[in-house]
Amino acid sequence: MNPAEILNTHKLKRTSCREGILKVVMAAGQALAENEIRERLAGNYDRTTFYRSFKTLEMHHIIHKIVVDHQLVKYALHNSITRKQDHAHFYCKDCDMVKCLDDIPIQKYQLPDGFSDKETEVIIKGTCPTCKDQR
Repeated sequence: MNPAEILNTHKLKRTSCREGILKVVMAAGQALAENEIRERLAGNYDRTTFYRSFKTLEMHHIIHKIVVDHQLVKYALHNSITRKQDHAHFYCKDCDMVKCLDDIPIQKYQLPDGFSDKETEVIIKGTCPTCKDQR
């Protein structure tokens, strides 16, 4: 799917900012921080336009938030767009790269009586192959 098709499928107005954000996220091959997306975005959008477009895409489950820790948040295409199952993410502590681990599904945990889950996130932290080779 291309950005225009994604927006049409979600019944969202096609704007150059929304399409640009999606192009950047789709081309990256890894999760990106909000500022990384803004830096790579072609076009000169003010902060309000970018922020509103970005939050609309998140609210409509087109992009999803990956919280590494309280200081680092990255974004990638939502599983409903990529048709992937829920999966783990890998965080490289050396270069701050976050990558989807599509082949590592998230298991269903047995919770105590009375508890119900809404979402489960798995983040594996370590060193990516590129950083490991540079040591």
